[in-house]
Amino acid sequence: MFGKRDQAAAVRTEQAPPPVSTGAPAIATRPQRVDPANESGVPAASAAAPGAVPTKAVGPKATNGLEQLRAAQGAPPTANVVREQSDYYHATKTTIFNALLNTIDLSQLAQLDLKAAAEEIRDIVAELVAIKNVSMSVSEQEHLVQDIINDVLGYGPLEPLLARDDIADIMVNGAHRVFIEVGGKVQLTNVRFRDNLQLMNICQRIVSQVGRRVDESSPICDARLPDGSRVNVIAPPLALDGPTLTIRKFKKDKLTMKNLVDYASISPEGARVLGVIGACRCNIVISGGTGSGKTTLLNTMTAFIDPTERVVTCEDAAELQLQQPHVVRLETRPPNLEGQGAVTMRDLVKNCLRMRPERIIVGEVRGPEAFDLLQAMNTGHDGSMGTLHANSPREAISRIESMITMGGYGLPSKTIKEMIVGSVDVIVQAARLRDGSRRITHITEVVGLEGDVIVTQDLFVYEISGEDADGKVVGKHRSTGIGRPRFWDRARYYGLERELAEALDAAE
Repeated sequence: MFGKRDQAAAVRTEQAPPPVSTGAPAIATRPQRVDPANESGVPAASAAAPGAVPTKAVGPKATNGLEQLRAAQGAPPTANVVREQSDYYHATKTTIFNALLNTIDLSQLAQLDLKAAAEEIRDIVAELVAIKNVSMSVSEQEHLVQDIINDVLGYGPLEPLLARDDIADIMVNGAHRVFIEVGGKVQLTNVRFRDNLQLMNICQRIVSQVGRRVDESSPICDARLPDGSRVNVIAPPLALDGPTLTIRKFKKDKLTMKNLVDYASISPEGARVLGVIGACRCNIVISGGTGSGKTTLLNTMTAFIDPTERVVTCEDAAELQLQQPHVVRLETRPPNLEGQGAVTMRDLVKNCLRMRPERIIVGEVRGPEAFDLLQAMNTGHDGSMGTLHANSPREAISRIESMITMGGYGLPSKTIKEMIVGSVDVIVQAARLRDGSRRITHITEVVGLEGDVIVTQDLFVYEISGEDADGKVVGKHRSTGIGRPRFWDRARYYGLERELAEALDAAE
């Protein structure tokens, strides 16, 4: 199939059954990675004991200090995180990988579909393993083949982590430090890359899929994986210890409001109130800190949008997963090499107004686009939503005012506050607690303006009462006793006042 593969087959045909000597034939013309203790080109463990099946690396550097660091952190053993890989395994993988690159024709490989290319690589690697007299068990050889396929066609060492649904974040700090977040806790893994060059190549592979680039001239990039997972890359010279890659993974099974109730993120009564808020087209701002679940909550809130409504979403990196049939998804664009052609969030929000939307959803409000979102909310696009970073509903209002001021509009403070009161109906606050759990801590409505102060009232709050023996935060959601919120008339207009009344009565 490939132009260079016949060379490997010919070499294999000419040699006798694999000898136990150090003279393994070399099929690659480029210099191979050779263990300093073994000048023959065969890894040291293989030369010393050709028939042995090593189960772990030999020597004091086998763990590279990972176990000591993990023990100091109080984290579980690395065997519980990912499969252990010895130094011998990595050396062998490098040798086989380099030989593979000299054997295959990458231009022909690119013409194959993913499955056919994987099978072709599998066959060639199997031949190379036999030629190189690799001392590995069948299971280790299968892992080796799969790792090399991932390197050529996928995301390399990240593939096993991306396949796990219990991992929320993947944080790569250079080639030899990979952390993950599981259950709200950060753990160090023993996943590592060959070097920073391999890590950089994988970063470029990820961002190029969405038409973006990352290099020395453009070292910061936001992108996404095909499943919607959010990706951030910051490369040297800004990142001093090698490329830094952060992936915020999305669960394959989309969460619903029922799931949030099951996880105790919100009480059943609070979930019913949120359902009414979403269905009666209140304008909603979801605020919270990093990793508090803002985007997840926004996704669940969109489930209450009527299927007949036209929804337009604006995001820096498209990650919303709406289920409605009439959704238009827009994404910002960074400038090109000449610094031209950038499309900002504000450009997208302004263009939305010309697309006959019934709801506008902004993935995250970070700057002057807050002004355009408020304009959309109070000019006939009821039910619009957005997220922003803030630690409380009161801070969320202050941040909106600050972002509008940053736009240089020169509006008086009272005018901006009047816009906020006339646009935003409800603020939903999400928080990540100290034990890693995520809770909806406030459902707050914007009531009005008294003088220069925006008046709000809480419908539901989450009160912490302590922690259990396992260190988990203990608390409960409670209603503040508001029996007739400001959006009552809106709920009655949509025929939802009975549902709202029942939810508020049940919460008292």
